[in-house]
Amino acid sequence: MLTLRFILKNLSRHKLRNCLTVVGIAVSVLSFGLLRTTVDAWHAGVEASSATRLVTRNSISLIFSLPVSYEERIRGVEGVEIVSRGNWFGGEYIDEKNFFPNFAVDARTYLELYPELLLPDDQKAAFLRDRKGCIIGAKLAARFGWKIGDPVTLKGTIFPGNWGLTVRGVYAGRDKGTDETMLLFHWDYLNETLRKTSPRRADQAGFYIIGITSADAAASTALAIDARFQNSLAETLTETEKAFQMSFVAMSGAIVAAIRIVSLLVIVIIMAVAANTMAMSARERMGEFAALKALGFGGGYLARLILGESLAIAAIGCALGCGLTFPAAAAFGQAVSQYFPVFQVSALTVGLQGASALVVGLVAGIVPALRAQSIGIAEALRRIG
Repeated sequence: MLTLRFILKNLSRHKLRNCLTVVGIAVSVLSFGLLRTTVDAWHAGVEASSATRLVTRNSISLIFSLPVSYEERIRGVEGVEIVSRGNWFGGEYIDEKNFFPNFAVDARTYLELYPELLLPDDQKAAFLRDRKGCIIGAKLAARFGWKIGDPVTLKGTIFPGNWGLTVRGVYAGRDKGTDETMLLFHWDYLNETLRKTSPRRADQAGFYIIGITSADAAASTALAIDARFQNSLAETLTETEKAFQMSFVAMSGAIVAAIRIVSLLVIVIIMAVAANTMAMSARERMGEFAALKALGFGGGYLARLILGESLAIAAIGCALGCGLTFPAAAAFGQAVSQYFPVFQVSALTVGLQGASALVVGLVAGIVPALRAQSIGIAEALRRIG
């Protein structure tokens, strides 16, 4: 109890200096949390992937399509339960700054493959009935103020023209990592239009999504599918949905690595600031340390006082930084929602924030604590003034 009273008393000695140190730690913890959350957001699609879904695409590149006739042949592979086809549509709403992911998919099989897209039964039925209907995520609906029944016109980039759609449903995500910024419409609508305007581009799928019986069969099923189309005009590459998503993350691997390095540098910088604060505080109290040692308090007790003060400053800064992380992440996530559909602070991030603040407190206080523990009474008194 006496030790705690000493620590609290010492915290109030240099209010401005300690407050600035606390604010510095809080800002660093907040910055570290936002940077870590940005990295998590980059990997959100990977984390949301299912172990029982495979993706088949053209082995050359995703920009090359596959014949629609492949669907039945894939369905005949052992271990395959359900197959859906789709195309990245890449349409723009009004202008290019209003970017959001939009896909043409085989609606019935796609919704079966993605049970995490929660859509009311009446909206699902309306979507399946309307060839020009579409469904949108809840975040996308909130962004543009769209409601069920509203017309939406996408300006095609990959598939030129103005594509008129009608909102027939708004889905919500079952899980926190589910993307709620997508627009999905019927692949048949796209294909029928292409048959009239660009016959050579019709009856082609950009990718196939495959539901398999077991995650353990993923590797063997993928090999069997690719073997079926070996030496064909359009050879395939089949991989797990997680590996497929990781291929996109890998394209920006240097950026992710840079963000991680910056997050660590932030902690190192504030560690130096906190260490300087504790060194100054210990140097100013050499006379007190000498008096306490003369009264019989051991070096270990003095070390605990200094470490306790350092950890207390770090803990207050950490609590403030962690508390600010959630509203800051919500505001930042709203601002970048078109680039990061999922931007949420994870429990791991909060844990790392706490661990980083603990390290800062320990490192900042360890040297002054050891110095106070080992210094003699006479030497401490000579340093006064």
